Amino acid sequence: METLVFYSDLDDFERWRRLLIEALPDLEVMRAEEIEDPERVRYALVWKPPRGFFARWPRLGMIVNLGAGVDALVDRDDLPPVPITRLVDPNMARMMAGYVLFSVLRYVREIPFFERMQRESRWEYRHPRNAEDVRVGVLGLGALGACTARELARQGFSVAGWSRGEKRIAGIECRHGMESLADFLAGCEILVVMLPSTPQTRGLLDAERLALLPAGAKLVNVSRGDIVDEYALDALLASGRLGGATLDVFEREPLPVSSPLWSRENVLITPHLASVALPESAVAQIADNIGRIRQGLAPLHCVDPQRGY
Repeated sequence: METLVFYSDLDDFERWRRLLIEALPDLEVMRAEEIEDPERVRYALVWKPPRGFFARWPRLGMIVNLGAGVDALVDRDDLPPVPITRLVDPNMARMMAGYVLFSVLRYVREIPFFERMQRESRWEYRHPRNAEDVRVGVLGLGALGACTARELARQGFSVAGWSRGEKRIAGIECRHGMESLADFLAGCEILVVMLPSTPQTRGLLDAERLALLPAGAKLVNVSRGDIVDEYALDALLASGRLGGATLDVFEREPLPVSSPLWSRENVLITPHLASVALPESAVAQIADNIGRIRQGLAPLHCVDPQRGY
């Protein structure tokens, strides 16, 4: 019997094991510490495994990353030369699009203002804006970014997208390449960061580029914290140059209690939950890829950890 080794500090192991065995009754699903015979391990389902983790499994044939971002698998010396796949789950895309839509609507309908009025027991009216008058920029047009951009456009917002390479998405004004980034940022009333963490994107939104956003602009980061210079972001939020930020990801997670972001009234913080893998919908993809490996076929949704996507 083949074994799949599972590692995640966040996910429900028993839930994943039950559903994987239902899909593949001849598969053994175990935590690393339960495994007595490393030779039987053929597959790894992991989220941010520790250094040296993969060196323990000499017959590993495929690694499945428990999520869309594979930055935790970059620059490791224990990765075997086997396919690495990421989860491409429509439910994850819908979950991400829903979180971003909530964040954008919260700003467009001025909910932070009304929350403040409630705390002050004040009845203040502000007339709603037309969605098409609000320009939202989606920085990163991968599977999740493209789905999110489409949903924002479906809701009537004026949506532009930026990616490193050329993309074409119906209803979305798509720009690409570093030469277009400054103009793209300058036109974003609300900027949604959805880039993967790669050597090319880390620190991309530094103080200089953040300052290109229009005065009072809002930022939503649902990708990775190391893409945005947190010190520069906090300074712009403190000065009022940026009107607000919704942050689901950070350079260090959990966000240290000493971070000034915790106390900013114009910041909403959530603990990296914008989109998570749901076993009920993701198991079918994993089972299909295991079936492909058994048939000698290449698995689907492979990634290059050196590129980060």
